[in-house]
Amino acid sequence: MSSLVTYDDSEDEDESCDQKEEEQSDPSGFNSVNVKPRPAGSETVLGQSSSSLLYVYPKIQHQDWENRSGNEGKHFKNRSACLTFSKSIVDGSNPAKRRPSSLPGVRPYIPKRQRQSEETKCPENQPEQSLENPTRKGPVLSDVSPKVKPYLGEKPKSSGTPRKLLMSLEGHQGAVITAQWCPVPHVSHLLLSASMDKTFKVWDGAESGRCLRLYTCHSGAVRDACWTPCGRQLLTGSFDNTAAITDVETGQLTVKVDNQFKVMCVVLHPGSPDVFLCGGHSSVVKAWDSRCCKVVKTYKAAVQQTLDILFLRGGTDFITSSDCVSRDSADRTLIAWDYGSTAKISNQIYHERYTCPSLALHPVEESFVAQTNGNYVALFSSQTPFKMNKRRRFDGHKVEGYAVRCGFSLDGAILASGSSTGSAHFYDYQSTRALHAIQAHSQPCLCVSPHPVLPATAATCDWAGEIKIWH
Repeated sequence: MSSLVTYDDSEDEDESCDQKEEEQSDPSGFNSVNVKPRPAGSETVLGQSSSSLLYVYPKIQHQDWENRSGNEGKHFKNRSACLTFSKSIVDGSNPAKRRPSSLPGVRPYIPKRQRQSEETKCPENQPEQSLENPTRKGPVLSDVSPKVKPYLGEKPKSSGTPRKLLMSLEGHQGAVITAQWCPVPHVSHLLLSASMDKTFKVWDGAESGRCLRLYTCHSGAVRDACWTPCGRQLLTGSFDNTAAITDVETGQLTVKVDNQFKVMCVVLHPGSPDVFLCGGHSSVVKAWDSRCCKVVKTYKAAVQQTLDILFLRGGTDFITSSDCVSRDSADRTLIAWDYGSTAKISNQIYHERYTCPSLALHPVEESFVAQTNGNYVALFSSQTPFKMNKRRRFDGHKVEGYAVRCGFSLDGAILASGSSTGSAHFYDYQSTRALHAIQAHSQPCLCVSPHPVLPATAATCDWAGEIKIWH
């Protein structure tokens, strides 16, 4: 075994002066390192004290290296690859901080914790959040969509039934309870969705399908949501006992009130947009004034919870749906209220033993419909005494305990309803005949929302958090 070479880490002044003279006299730099041969008979053993220094050859210009050839170049290459031993390794002491290696192709060791901290800070490893960032640049209430613009100046045509899937909107992590188009015609391409994942979003549902804004002002599941008539604000109710009004463009909270019960339904007063009603896991329905954030009216009923609220035309009366079902008849399942006096007008509207998870008002005629857990939609008159039309009902879909919603097209000719089987059903309002059914989702379809301007266009949402646009 060849003998090792040790390097002294201390030099006297004479040796350093001689070394400087040799460096000046030898421009090639070969004599710049002073190597002392190991004395005969001495050994270097790991664990014993031994001193060493790392000598670095001076940098050689690229042209000088090319000029060298033959044995001289090989000699320099062999000398530059000599091995060195650090003092800390030889005597077993704690190593000091090592300077990163300057040799090409050699990377310094980085501890695992440092690598993990750098990965978390690195923006390349983070998922893109441009589509769901509430502070994303670009206005939400932008110009008219090119797909909606041709239909704004025309008279509304007869509504058709959608047949083809246009796009699928994914991003919610929980069930999407409702999906509603903006009621303002020139921005009716905006789609609002409320989910059980504690968020609600606004989408471009006509062209790109992008999520324009994500709103996270609730700490509980968002159970209901709707647009204000101006289209610039959103009213939401949540299981965190609060109802909130949020600005669409900025995402800032305008109003937030505490109902002291889980909110399942919210609705704006049609004649006074500053007033909204909240119902939920309580026997009380509260009317709030958003200007002063105070309860202005209270409607008390002997029920456990309110499932839905529907204002009738004019805003003087409204209907509430509850889960109160007696053994013989559905007493107080649907209750008609006088908004001004807070008195009950009637609580004997629906006499079948099924709850009604959702209500919808016909846009033209004096009637409204109620989705029932009897797997059909019942038709009622919106004038006193609010009689049910027993000869006309819309059936063929399944409800089975889900909060399946129903809604009318803009002209009222078509009634659309979801189904617990995942399909979307479309009925002719006059004849109650089933027009068409789409197998829209694999999970229960909770809402079918016809577009207010585009014909034969609708949005559907399901229990798995998926939203689809159909045409």
